[in-house]
Amino acid sequence: MGSNEGKELPAIVRVLDASASEAARSSAVCARLSAACTDPILYTDSSSCLQDLADKTTDILIIDLETIGGDDALEAYAVRCPKAVIIAVSAMGSVSRAVSAMRAGAHDFLTKPFSLDALASKITFQLEQRRPAVAAAPAVQDTPAPQPDAPAHRARQPRPDQSAPGRLIGVSAQLRGIHDQIARMAPSQAPVFITGESGTGKELCANAVHAQSERRSNRLVTLNCAAIPRDLIESEIFGYVRGAFTGATENRAGAAEQADGGTLFLDEIGEMDLLLQSKLLRFLQTGTFQRLGDTQSRKVDARIICATNRNPVAEISAGRFREDLYYRLHVLPIHIPPLRERRDDILPLAEAFLERYSDEEGRAFRGFDADAEARIVAYAWPGNVRQLENTIRQIVVMNDGVAVTFDMLPMAIRDQSARPNAIIDLSRERGRSAAPSRPFGTIEPLWAQERRIIEDALDAFDGNIAMAAAALEISPSTIYRKRQSWSTRSA
Repeated sequence: MGSNEGKELPAIVRVLDASASEAARSSAVCARLSAACTDPILYTDSSSCLQDLADKTTDILIIDLETIGGDDALEAYAVRCPKAVIIAVSAMGSVSRAVSAMRAGAHDFLTKPFSLDALASKITFQLEQRRPAVAAAPAVQDTPAPQPDAPAHRARQPRPDQSAPGRLIGVSAQLRGIHDQIARMAPSQAPVFITGESGTGKELCANAVHAQSERRSNRLVTLNCAAIPRDLIESEIFGYVRGAFTGATENRAGAAEQADGGTLFLDEIGEMDLLLQSKLLRFLQTGTFQRLGDTQSRKVDARIICATNRNPVAEISAGRFREDLYYRLHVLPIHIPPLRERRDDILPLAEAFLERYSDEEGRAFRGFDADAEARIVAYAWPGNVRQLENTIRQIVVMNDGVAVTFDMLPMAIRDQSARPNAIIDLSRERGRSAAPSRPFGTIEPLWAQERRIIEDALDAFDGNIAMAAAALEISPSTIYRKRQSWSTRSA
């Protein structure tokens, strides 16, 4: 189900082979691995292995294809331990068999009989491929590691405990930097200014700053300036007294007063009216304010965090945001990049949402197949984390299964020709001159161009097919099929 990747625990190795002697021989590879391993667990029966994969941690799985009934049956094992290194072995080796096994979820393939050195080399290579994600984990996670035999949730990379849905999730260098900023800013009393596109997680960032501050025992009061009519926002922030306006039948404390001793989070502050901005500036300078309709000044101690999806400098230039207020608020800035600029976070987020909504909706999803993963990573996600979350929820509600497949993705995401925010200038296209004619023999065949492009991508990612596929915006299975067709042409 899960693995110990990213945790200082011995690797858990499972071997499935109907031949007890073959299973024992394969398990001897543990002695040749540089990584520490527990005593390998051997199976000659596929049903007991399937059960343990679903319930227990697995880091390395060596599986005999004849024992499980062929490579078509491998997917059922792969989705139960999607983070484990899976090496498929078979006495009937061929290029097509290897391609089929890897499409079904294996990371590599060996033909029996094989040397233990060859097996160790393949496992070590796969473990090395995962090492960068392991190094990233400590900066993002602060939850205790599960015990080796405890059920672990499905994850391609380490991620926080999904029982805390309000946590910033990810393993990218950008998010690790944000976590470091939060840790440094939280003890301060200075204002925090968060920028980023809609849906990137600005409110979660504000929650994290408050949760790590000395004010965490007091309230975090959130006010969305874009969701409140302009004629009501002043009373929402500063409160009002009875009779201040029609309908004010009682005294009411505003958000600033409610946040006394805690934190006041002003979301979408770029939407605030200029007149109210001047009153907010005075409040920041003195800590005092008056309820609407009152003559008495009140003083509170509240830390200010604000956020906007606009460019504040551009807003100042356009006269929509006070420059003096900006400099008063912009003391500790945090910028959250869009999801398309931190693709390492896409899968951990998708897996977290899949787990959460599968539990909530009573579904059995445990992960994504290779084609779905590749497309999810390649997609631009113009709506950022919010769009990703809603997409995963839609998939869970509208489908059943153990693994999310490519066909379960919404059409807008499956369509690889769709490029969000792309604008085609038709007049410019019509104005292009026709390409000069060329001799037929100088044109490279399409299959040769494809081969060159795919091989260049594989070289760029050191042979990692999944990453190359994501960069090319195709599925890993397409690369496997193309390679097989090239072998046929060369034969």
